Amino acid sequence: MSTAVPSRTPSAPTPAPADSVRRRGLDWRIRFAVLSTVWGFSFLLIKVGTGEYAPFQVTFGRLFFGTAVLAVAMAVRRERLPRGIRTWMHLTVAAFVLNALPFSLFAYSELTIPSTLAGICNATSPLWGMVLSLVALSEDRPTRRRVAGLGIGFLGVLTVLGAWQGFSGLDFRGTAMALLASLSYPIGWIYVRRTLAGSSHSNLSLTGAQLLLATVQLAVVTPLFTTLPTSFPLVPLLAVVALGVLGTGFALLLQYGLVAEVGPTTAQMVTYFIPVIATAAGVAVLDEQLGWNTPVGALIVLAGAALTQSRPKAPAAATGTSAQPQSRAEAEAESEGRAESEARAESGTGAGAAAQP
Repeated sequence: MSTAVPSRTPSAPTPAPADSVRRRGLDWRIRFAVLSTVWGFSFLLIKVGTGEYAPFQVTFGRLFFGTAVLAVAMAVRRERLPRGIRTWMHLTVAAFVLNALPFSLFAYSELTIPSTLAGICNATSPLWGMVLSLVALSEDRPTRRRVAGLGIGFLGVLTVLGAWQGFSGLDFRGTAMALLASLSYPIGWIYVRRTLAGSSHSNLSLTGAQLLLATVQLAVVTPLFTTLPTSFPLVPLLAVVALGVLGTGFALLLQYGLVAEVGPTTAQMVTYFIPVIATAAGVAVLDEQLGWNTPVGALIVLAGAALTQSRPKAPAAATGTSAQPQSRAEAEAESEGRAESEARAESGTGAGAAAQP
C-alpha cells in the first residue's frame, strides 16, 4: 500500500471518541460490501465483454484500465515503481500467474459456461491453496479440520458439476479452464510469498508494476491470436472498462485498505460472498438457468473453503502477565507483515486470502 500499516507498540494509544470508532466500523463494512459486489459482478462483466470481443482483448482491456487506475493512485500518493532487476523478474512471473493467465482463462471459459459456474469455480481457490501450501510451505501443517474442509469442498465441486448425472450437459473445456484459473491464484500467492515477502516496496508500488507487466504480456499476445475489431459495441466496451477500472484497479485499492484496517482474516471473507453475488447477477441480469445442485454445491464449497482457512488458536503464555502486552503487539505486527505479503499476491490469493476473479 502507499501508506505503511501503522506499527503497533506496547504503549497505550490515545482512546478514540466513540463516534469516530463507529464511523470507522461502518466505513469498513461498506467497503467490504462494495468489494464483494464489484468482484461478484466481474463474472457478469466478463460474459458481456466476451459476447463481442475476443477473450484476450477483454483481458487486455481489463489490465490496461486496471493499471491506469493504479497509476493514478501512485501519482497521487507519490509512489514510485520498484527498483532492482531481481524484483522485476519475480514480478514478471507473478504478473503471468496471478493476472495474465487466470484472467485469460476465465474469459475463455465464459465462452462456453455460465458466469454463475465461473464464479463458483473461483471459490475453489482456497481449496487448491491448502493442497499446495501443505506441499510447498513447511509452516503449514494439516489438521483434521482443514483436511475435512478439503474433502467437503471438493464434494461441493462434484455437486455443482452434477457428478451423479455423469456430468451431462457440462462443458468440460470451459469448466476446466475456470478451475485452472482458480488453481493459478494460490500458485502465484505461494510464489510471491517465497520471493517478494519482506520487500521494502509498498503493496501499491509492487501491484502497479505487476499489472503493468501483465498488460505488456497481453499486449504482445493479443495481436498474435486476435484481429482488431471492426466495430466497438458500446455495452460490451463499457463492460470491459468497468471490469478494469472497478473490478481490478479500484477493487485492489479497496482490498488493501481492508487488510490494513481489519486484518487479512476478516478481509479474506470476501471470498465467500463472491460466488453468491456472481450467481445472483447471472440469474437476474443474464437470465442464466440455475439447477438446484448449483447453489447447494456452492454452499458446500464455501463451507469446505472456510474450514481449510481455520487455524488453531495460539497457546496462551505460560508465565507472568508482564510480557503479554508486548507479545500481543509483536503478534499483531507479525500478522500485519503477513497481510502485506499476501496482499501483494494480486488479491492476496490462495490459502489464507481472497481470490480476485
